[in-house]
Amino acid sequence: MQFEYEGETITFATGGVAIDDSQPPVLMVHGAGMDRTVWSQQTRYLAHHGLSAMAVDLPGHGDSTGELISTVSEMADWVAGLIHSLNFGPVRLVGHSMGSLIALEVAARHSEATERLVLMGAAAAMPVHPDLLGAAERNEILAPQLMTAWAHGSRAHIAGNPTPGLWMRSGCQALLERASDGVIYNDLSACNAYEAGDVAGQVRCPVTVIVGSEDKMTPPKATAQLVAGFEEVDLRHLEGIGHMMMLEAPDQTREIVLAALR
Repeated sequence: MQFEYEGETITFATGGVAIDDSQPPVLMVHGAGMDRTVWSQQTRYLAHHGLSAMAVDLPGHGDSTGELISTVSEMADWVAGLIHSLNFGPVRLVGHSMGSLIALEVAARHSEATERLVLMGAAAAMPVHPDLLGAAERNEILAPQLMTAWAHGSRAHIAGNPTPGLWMRSGCQALLERASDGVIYNDLSACNAYEAGDVAGQVRCPVTVIVGSEDKMTPPKATAQLVAGFEEVDLRHLEGIGHMMMLEAPDQTREIVLAALR
């Protein structure tokens, strides 16, 4: 599905199901260097369980046109504007990694746009290793290699995949390699510069946070610092799972997300 917004073409994945205005809308926001396809295990499931699921390509990502947005706060303002343009009323907002920071900012700064919030691979700060940031700035293949190595739990490193015959790390790396030059560096720089501060305390809608026990990019300790700022939160742990939880544990992840959004 495509939608014209601010003179640009914005692309969504809907799980192969036409959007039904009578069903609660769910907007899913991807992480750094990625696109809507990272949600492929969730969109169709949600669409067949009473929700209108829309996984968006941020500007300059995937098949969406437009200039890259350089800060998390500006990305959040863009997403809030998109929600208003869709004219669906407040949405159930799901974010992963960089997308979780964006979703958090939308919920805190644009409460009228957000009805419920699910954060995956989230932390109050997301510092990026200098070697990774440098490789991304030089558009080197090392950047996707490092990201996929650090983002997956131990089982994914030994060829585990819910889809038989596929290697999870390789598939994730291929997704990152599709990004245009400058995309990964733009996104990692935005994450590196972000500090949540007291943003969590400004969120008034129901919040669910999903954390993987083997997440090296936003480890449980870092997630706990963010969670402590919410007035009320449902914290869900995935044992033996890394940062790419929607790929590593798709069944568990989508069941948690569905329960949180209903």
